[in-house]
Amino acid sequence: MDKFVLYKSALKGAVTVSGSKNAALPLLAATLLTDEECIIHHVPDLADIRTMLKIIEVLGKEVKFEDGTVTIKAGKKQGYVAPYRLVRTMRASFCCLGPLLAKKKKAKVSLPGGCIIGVRPVDLHIKGLEELGAKIAIEKGYCIGDGKNLKGKHIYLGGAFGSSVLATANVMMAATLAEGETTIEYAACEPEIESLAVFLKRMGADIAGEGTPMLRVRGVKKLGGCSFENIADRIEAGTYIACALATNSTLQINGANPYHLTSVLETAKKMGAQINIIGADSMLIEPKSVLKPVNIVTLPYPGFPTDLQAQFMVALCYARGISLITEKIYPDRFMHVAELNRMGAHIQRSGPYAIVEGGGALYGAEVMASDLRASAALVIAGLSAEEKTQVFRVYHIDRGYEKIEEKLRSLGAKIKREKQ
Repeated sequence: MDKFVLYKSALKGAVTVSGSKNAALPLLAATLLTDEECIIHHVPDLADIRTMLKIIEVLGKEVKFEDGTVTIKAGKKQGYVAPYRLVRTMRASFCCLGPLLAKKKKAKVSLPGGCIIGVRPVDLHIKGLEELGAKIAIEKGYCIGDGKNLKGKHIYLGGAFGSSVLATANVMMAATLAEGETTIEYAACEPEIESLAVFLKRMGADIAGEGTPMLRVRGVKKLGGCSFENIADRIEAGTYIACALATNSTLQINGANPYHLTSVLETAKKMGAQINIIGADSMLIEPKSVLKPVNIVTLPYPGFPTDLQAQFMVALCYARGISLITEKIYPDRFMHVAELNRMGAHIQRSGPYAIVEGGGALYGAEVMASDLRASAALVIAGLSAEEKTQVFRVYHIDRGYEKIEEKLRSLGAKIKREKQ
């Protein structure tokens, strides 16, 4: 098990964002809908990606992953069971359920695991697939489904905390091979869902409304293979924006679509940063020496992403004044608060709210990463804090940030990986 050792650093330069993990995982699951070859470019080399590729192989595919390109084609053996030993490590692996029901007409998928950020039920996945006609039962920790009679239907997919990205992905993929027309109301609008829809259309699916809360899917008899370019990781880009704010560093972030980060850039501007958009996929972040407090509310896209809440909380520790963060996606996603307070932060938690009293300094400490985005926040804290910081359990960060220490070192960060 590894740890990061960090010291306060002045950062400067340019960093290039990798391909999106959250977009790539559903794309990989979608290859289960066809027997033909699919090629996906700009795929990050991450622990979660490797896990999904193992699941795809277990389900009967031949996989090649080289230099950011994944090639997937039909293998000799066929499978329909996604086992617990693989699915338990990440939630996105549950996206295999819809494609398996649609293509193989049966599925046995373990209930998912992943980061501990609060209750994340799969009820919307099951609700949507059952409304398409799937018969689903939960037995001994597995979701067992029969998809022999999938038929299009008008489905309302809203939940207690808004739309669900993975449930939208699962239902949309299943609907591509269902009989008739499916309408998904309250569909997720995230760029990752829009990217998945475009990928499915390249495979021959009939989909309209991607990027809006109303998706229309007309079922087709068969899907084919295609070649596709994965989108950039907007959460990685947002993490570097938060890092620039917290360390008072001017950074150029390349390879990310600024229009996927509108709410994030607007928040950075309110905090006092100057944002210069350079072309279609680059931006320059120039913070002011004194940051302003802001109120942040996490919401489904295009609102502020829950996956950037922890990172921006670190930056708000340096803002002169009181900021309020309201977590409306995962109300329990505040495991990082206690660790930041150990570093000298003044943060109070009350239900889905965190009150950040900024303007002081953070000091290095030994801290424990609880989940993927919290680990990124602690790295940012370590780079902005006085004295030495050690972040333990960095296997979390390896799930979602490709070569993060190398990228940070190229910007001047004092960070090294050591055995814990």
